[in-house]
Amino acid sequence: MQQRSRHGRTTESRSGSGGEAPSPAARAKQRAFCIAALEEGDDLAELRELLRTAGVAVVGQAVQHREQPHPNTYLGPGKVIEVKELALAADANVIACDDELSPRQERNLEAELGMPVVDRTTVILDIFAGHAHSADGKLQVELAQLEYNMARMRGLWTHLDRLGVGGVGTRGPGETQIETDRRLARNRISALKRRLDEVKGSRGTMRAERERSGLPEIAIAGYTNAGKSTLLNRLTGAEVGVQDRLFHTLDPTTRVMRIDGRPFLLTDTVGFIRKLPHQLVDAFGATLEETRLADLVLHVVDASVDEDEMLEMLKAVEDVLEEIGAGERPRMLVLNKADAIDAERRAELRRRHPDGILVSAASGAGVDRLRERIEDDFVRRMQPIELLLPYAEGGRLAELHDIAGDLEREDTPDGVRVTARVTPTVAERFARFAVAPAGTRNGADADGA
Repeated sequence: MQQRSRHGRTTESRSGSGGEAPSPAARAKQRAFCIAALEEGDDLAELRELLRTAGVAVVGQAVQHREQPHPNTYLGPGKVIEVKELALAADANVIACDDELSPRQERNLEAELGMPVVDRTTVILDIFAGHAHSADGKLQVELAQLEYNMARMRGLWTHLDRLGVGGVGTRGPGETQIETDRRLARNRISALKRRLDEVKGSRGTMRAERERSGLPEIAIAGYTNAGKSTLLNRLTGAEVGVQDRLFHTLDPTTRVMRIDGRPFLLTDTVGFIRKLPHQLVDAFGATLEETRLADLVLHVVDASVDEDEMLEMLKAVEDVLEEIGAGERPRMLVLNKADAIDAERRAELRRRHPDGILVSAASGAGVDRLRERIEDDFVRRMQPIELLLPYAEGGRLAELHDIAGDLEREDTPDGVRVTARVTPTVAERFARFAVAPAGTRNGADADGA
């Protein structure tokens, strides 16, 4: 039901997540009423999807159009009164805000509305906490939660500060409790950072092993729920779990992909989102480092959404890539979910994004062309080598076969003569077996005569 708002353009009140009143038996335990302060528009679809992923039903929403959120109550005072009436009428028991609230805004809103208030960051952190399965993933989420809450302890407990304002010797129990909580939180944050440094060291060791292998590394990055894990499965034949929910993948997953016999390492990374909390970007630094160090980043986007929304998703991912230091990495745009769009949209995508590759990770359409583009990209950056490997170095020859895929070989009295195209790193590793170009040895002998 839409109503004309006294303090914003439109207010929409819904019952249930789909717009119809739920039966008493289906009544959700947590029922959120969404609010936002926007300059224009009233699209809260992403917040609603975040709440759905967190297991919370959405029973309505209200948007106030204003240039900046109110510093004390996020929404204007009159709008807060209106939201209270709408939330009660919709049987909401929690208010969800589409922005990160300051402690003062959260405290004041809860007092005015008479029910708990959660902001966008809290919802995202809750989802991450539920989806983290590996030991380091759980550490990263806990660190992000603690750092987020540390900044809020003082603001949310200021009503207790007055207990200890009488000077030396009059410090009250409220302030003592705050100091205790903050000290415990700081100690826990320090311990988590030390453990994450150990995890980072382990990741560094594994990464060094991969670098020694000389295999090209590709990272799959993109907006959450764009189909990255499905694409990883399609390209590698893996069976990584896939679900239609935000942030399903938190821990990086690496699999081997082969194109014409040449192996590539393909890593699926955590999805990005608009207004991704900085606490998460910092906490997941070890995970996101896979993207920063990749030879190529496949930027996967959901092409089934309208163009404006897709551009917003592209910008959100590009902003995070810049933030983590991956802005300069070579990128390839993958327009996924081609099976969900019509011919007109396909033509528009080809016109607007001529460098993008249109694929359907679900059906496999366009994936062969993507493989060709990936191979072409690496071939352009590879360099030719000509080696003479002694027969005693059979292990090095087998290693080169694995790295280079197709290569030309010729058995000679002195060893196996090999011609191949490899990455600069691999060329350097095999440099001692390189065959000198014609005339080089004679010229060197002449200089030394």
